[in-house]
Amino acid sequence: MMISDGVEDEEKYLAAGIAGLQQNAFYMHRALDSNNLRDALKYSAQMLSELRTSKLSPHKYYALYMRAFDELRKLEMFFKEEARRGCSIIDLYELVQHAGNILPRLYLLCTVGSVYIKSKEAPSKDVLKDLVEMSRGIQNPVRGLFLRSYLSQVSRDKLPDIGSEYEGDADTVRDAVEFVLQNFTEMNKLWVRMQHQGPAREKEKREKERSELRDLVGKNLHVLSQIEGVDLDLYKETVLPRVLEQVVNCKDVLAQFYLMDCMIQVFPDEYHLQTLDILLGACPQLQPSVDIKTVLSQLMERLSNYAASSIEVLPEFLQVEAFAKLSNAIGKVIEAHVDMPVIGVVTLYSSLLKFTLHVHPDRLDYADQVLGSFVKKLSGKGKIEDSRATKQVVALLSAPLEKYNDIVTALKLTNYPRVMEFLDSATNKVMATVIIQSIMKNTTHILTSEKVEALFELIKGLIEDLDGTLHDEVDEEDFKEEQNSVSRLIQMFHNEDPEEMFKIICTVRKHIMSGGPKRLPFTVPPLVFSSLKLVRQLQGARENKENPFGEEASTTPKKIFQLLTQTIETLLNVPAPELALRLYLQCAEAANDCDLEPVAYEFFTQAYILYEEEISDSKAQVTAIHLIIGTLQRMHVFGVENRDTLTHKATGYSAKLLKKPDQCRAVYACSHLFWVDDQENMKDGERVLICLKRALRIANAAQQMSSATRGSTGSATLFVEILNKYLYFFEKGNPQITVASVQSLIELINTEMQSDSTPAEPATSAFFASTMRYIQFQKQKGGAVGEKYEQIKV
Repeated sequence: MMISDGVEDEEKYLAAGIAGLQQNAFYMHRALDSNNLRDALKYSAQMLSELRTSKLSPHKYYALYMRAFDELRKLEMFFKEEARRGCSIIDLYELVQHAGNILPRLYLLCTVGSVYIKSKEAPSKDVLKDLVEMSRGIQNPVRGLFLRSYLSQVSRDKLPDIGSEYEGDADTVRDAVEFVLQNFTEMNKLWVRMQHQGPAREKEKREKERSELRDLVGKNLHVLSQIEGVDLDLYKETVLPRVLEQVVNCKDVLAQFYLMDCMIQVFPDEYHLQTLDILLGACPQLQPSVDIKTVLSQLMERLSNYAASSIEVLPEFLQVEAFAKLSNAIGKVIEAHVDMPVIGVVTLYSSLLKFTLHVHPDRLDYADQVLGSFVKKLSGKGKIEDSRATKQVVALLSAPLEKYNDIVTALKLTNYPRVMEFLDSATNKVMATVIIQSIMKNTTHILTSEKVEALFELIKGLIEDLDGTLHDEVDEEDFKEEQNSVSRLIQMFHNEDPEEMFKIICTVRKHIMSGGPKRLPFTVPPLVFSSLKLVRQLQGARENKENPFGEEASTTPKKIFQLLTQTIETLLNVPAPELALRLYLQCAEAANDCDLEPVAYEFFTQAYILYEEEISDSKAQVTAIHLIIGTLQRMHVFGVENRDTLTHKATGYSAKLLKKPDQCRAVYACSHLFWVDDQENMKDGERVLICLKRALRIANAAQQMSSATRGSTGSATLFVEILNKYLYFFEKGNPQITVASVQSLIELINTEMQSDSTPAEPATSAFFASTMRYIQFQKQKGGAVGEKYEQIKV
């Protein structure tokens, strides 16, 4: 209630002030129209008396001031006309000083002073000095600030600057600078003093009000930066030291932050670069609660942009040793601000690193030095817990990746992993993902085992559980995505030199084995395929006689296969027998290509053991047996005895599957094990026929079971599938597959399809019709194939 009452009262005071101002302004205009100077001064002084109020907040006072300002512009125009008509401007300047109250007197004095300078009857510097000195008569912070703001406004185009029409003697620029600096100093003192006006309980409100008035003070710095005669020397000798002296001595947090920021924004980047010592020297002297990280960050950002603007300015940075000075200053600021929060330290070093990467991209030692300083400042503080600070650390570590687009360059930074140690487990994973994404985006190939070792040190958050984090705490989908990214990363490790590639494989294996059983199903397959790629590379070199490997070569396929056996075995602890079986079969195929029969046999043996002992799910068994048959069919390395043993086992497994249809399909698939196109010694037509006949018997049994349990004979699909196998081997020239056997199978299917007990399924009918069309098509082909098919009656 009290607050709302205060606001309403303020509105009333403002309305009353505006009414009084407008009434006097009306009489002032009437006097101006009738050229009555005395009345014009009388009413203008009464109008300006409204600005003497202490009952308005700065915001409301500004509204009143702007109305008075508009009226004073009109009064100034009148004074100019008076001067043009021959009225002595000096007399006018004396006359307005007779106003009863000091505030109206000084506003009128500034207005006449503006005309006085324009008349050039007195040097600009003398009038300005007189005005700035007399303005000291107002010590109320709000009234004084607005008065001096008015003085600054009316004088900004009348400074005795070089090239200006008001230019004076040799020291003319110094006079202009002196006036602005003096006005700035007094305004800053008034602004700082505002915080002590009124009761302590309203301090927060006063700080908000002060913040609203900051631009009145800052405008002086803008005016300084616009003075043509302020060159680097004058800025270095006078302007900067005087402004910094005021900033440091005022000991006010709001003023120090705003004015430092203002200086960085308004003065040229070149000046900042050449006066870094002075500017940075003031930073540790600021109040501890000043947001120095933002000030320095903006300075470094401006200098970075300046460096990027032209290649010609880069030597200046080296000449003034900008990096060393900034690095040193940041160290001193952190020492001076003992209680600086971690986010402040991180932000400062993050900005310094960005500056370094922009200005000195070729100096990796500088970037590493920044990271090293950061580590030193945070040593002994443990993990960073502030989420905003950890985000900044991620930005700090991401900067080199974004700049160089190459993790290999970042790996040269020895302090990079030391910075990552400050991250908690979750953020470590985030950073590891950022690193992997950078590698994938830029298709960076990691070429040496040392670099792989260093990289795994950086991404260990994804490779193993840090800080004893239990896997149960991690979201399953997130975990899968993380591990898939590691899998993709493993594919990016490559070296044409087999010795080095084998070292890389061993390094990767060492790290992924420490990740626990949960991660192995994701990380073992890419490692296995990378290893098999190396095996094929070695085999290709051997066939081309480029690098024949014998016992003396340290990296041989046999050695790699031994490593793979140990690696795949670890999947049994997960357990992941289906995956292990697939990988064993992949290895067997690679061993086949290298003509290593004992190795290939061992891999098959391991696959069979897994099938027998570990895979009990019927669906998994079906998938596994088809994988075994498919792989075994492609093997050419086995002698008769080994092949017979493996084939016999595979057909035995097929016949023992739980469901009859699965049995049937597996058994007819086994027929391919006895007939391999490009190998004459592996064409056993009789055993093919035995498999197909056994498949027919199983299909028949499946129908009978269906009839017994469901009352219908079931689908004829299995018979159509077996017919297709018959046609395949018939076409391939298997003498045991005769026209009569094909014909009788077709008739059997036709009988089944036309059976009254079970209507044919649409899919089966379509499959059979398609098979019949194929036979017709082959008949029409002519030649040897056409002759063969001619005897089959459809």
